[in-house]
Amino acid sequence: MAKVGKRYKKLLQLYDLTKKYPLSEAVKMVRDFQSARFIETVELHMRLNIDTTKPEQNIRIPVVLPNGMGKTVRVLVLTTNPEKEKEAKEAGADYVGFKEYIEQIQNDWLEFDAVVATPETMREVSKLGRILGPRGLMPNPKTGTLTEDVGQVVRELKKGRVEIRNDKSGNIHVPIGKTNFTPDQLYENALAVFEEVVKNRPKGVKGQFIKSSYLTTTMGPSIALDLAEIMETLRKRGVMA
Repeated sequence: MAKVGKRYKKLLQLYDLTKKYPLSEAVKMVRDFQSARFIETVELHMRLNIDTTKPEQNIRIPVVLPNGMGKTVRVLVLTTNPEKEKEAKEAGADYVGFKEYIEQIQNDWLEFDAVVATPETMREVSKLGRILGPRGLMPNPKTGTLTEDVGQVVRELKKGRVEIRNDKSGNIHVPIGKTNFTPDQLYENALAVFEEVVKNRPKGVKGQFIKSSYLTTTMGPSIALDLAEIMETLRKRGVMA
């Protein structure tokens, strides 16, 4: 077992480890976990009741965080269509083009945080799979980054769109903001993630879909969330029956 330092032990004294907290309370508490020299990221973790060996049960969906992520997102758009180039630039894309960027990426250029591509480019873009794939940057129709609707996707990415994707153990880890966000900003972002996950519950899942959920920071401990309270909030919003 890893040794727990004094800083971490002090953070553990800020709350009851045996208790599950309402989301509205947890987002206030997690801000107090800020202890690093940099502004830490607040993360939402979920353990899902899915069988990851079945492709139809895996989760991979985009969500636009209402209050963004608190950072500048550099977007690269790959297209050969002049109209789409113009659309991408007007939407705020940082880099727009095709062959020149394909070559740069093949030479280890990775000065971007998201890649959007139009369908006609995929024969060449697919060759970048070994570089972009492991980094989660490969354009994909499931996440909307392989699209003709370039302008809309670029605007969403700039605003704070993130990808919800489970790992091999059926867990989800999603950044929802920074410790300098207000509690309301963190609350709205977290609820937006819960809403998208619940809406995209796989048909084959039986019983409780979300087994557990926690809020944490880059360097801090985890706060267990009261899922019953969150689900009731979603029901009131009409997300759940």
